[in-house]
Amino acid sequence: MAKLYFRYGAMNSGKSTALLQAAYNYEERGQRVLLAKPQIDTKGASQIESRLGMTREVDFLIGPHDEARALFTGERERVRGAGLQSAEPHDVACLLVDEAQFLTTDQIDDLFRIAVLDGIPVMAYGIRNDFRTHAFPGSARLLAVAHSLEELKTICRCGRKAVFNGRMVDGRFVFSGDQVAIDGAEVTYESLCGNCYLDESGGMLD
Repeated sequence: MAKLYFRYGAMNSGKSTALLQAAYNYEERGQRVLLAKPQIDTKGASQIESRLGMTREVDFLIGPHDEARALFTGERERVRGAGLQSAEPHDVACLLVDEAQFLTTDQIDDLFRIAVLDGIPVMAYGIRNDFRTHAFPGSARLLAVAHSLEELKTICRCGRKAVFNGRMVDGRFVFSGDQVAIDGAEVTYESLCGNCYLDESGGMLD
């Protein structure tokens, strides 16, 4: 039986790099993969961007009201059709999803169905918690239903293991605001250990 995998970590833990490496590993062995990400992640538009500088176009974007399994099925049929006309593989070996925390719980359930009912392994990459230490709905659902959980580790500025994501606006930490704010010119994030997060928040975890 194919499985749903959730590979999670704090910001800068190399999630997108690991996803692109996984895609490369499959394709090096002559297998076809599909890449997807939530439409709400506007960073890189329709690309997956690694902080090491690697980029790759996704095969499809998942909008907030889309059925993820229906989108996948359409792309899978496209791959099968193209394979009949060429020497390409005739089916998809794996679905790789970046920024999975931004998906809805229903969309995560669709990823589970793709693995279990369609027999295609799904590797979802994302972060667990927002800058206020609250779980993203997509991540909470993945933690509940994924067959396999793997933490991708990174370190805090103090050298300890980072587990939280601190949000900065114009270079200053903030602890209120919308759950989703894509990092860019004004909003940035820093991975923090528990000690450094509490230092910055004045001892608050919310």
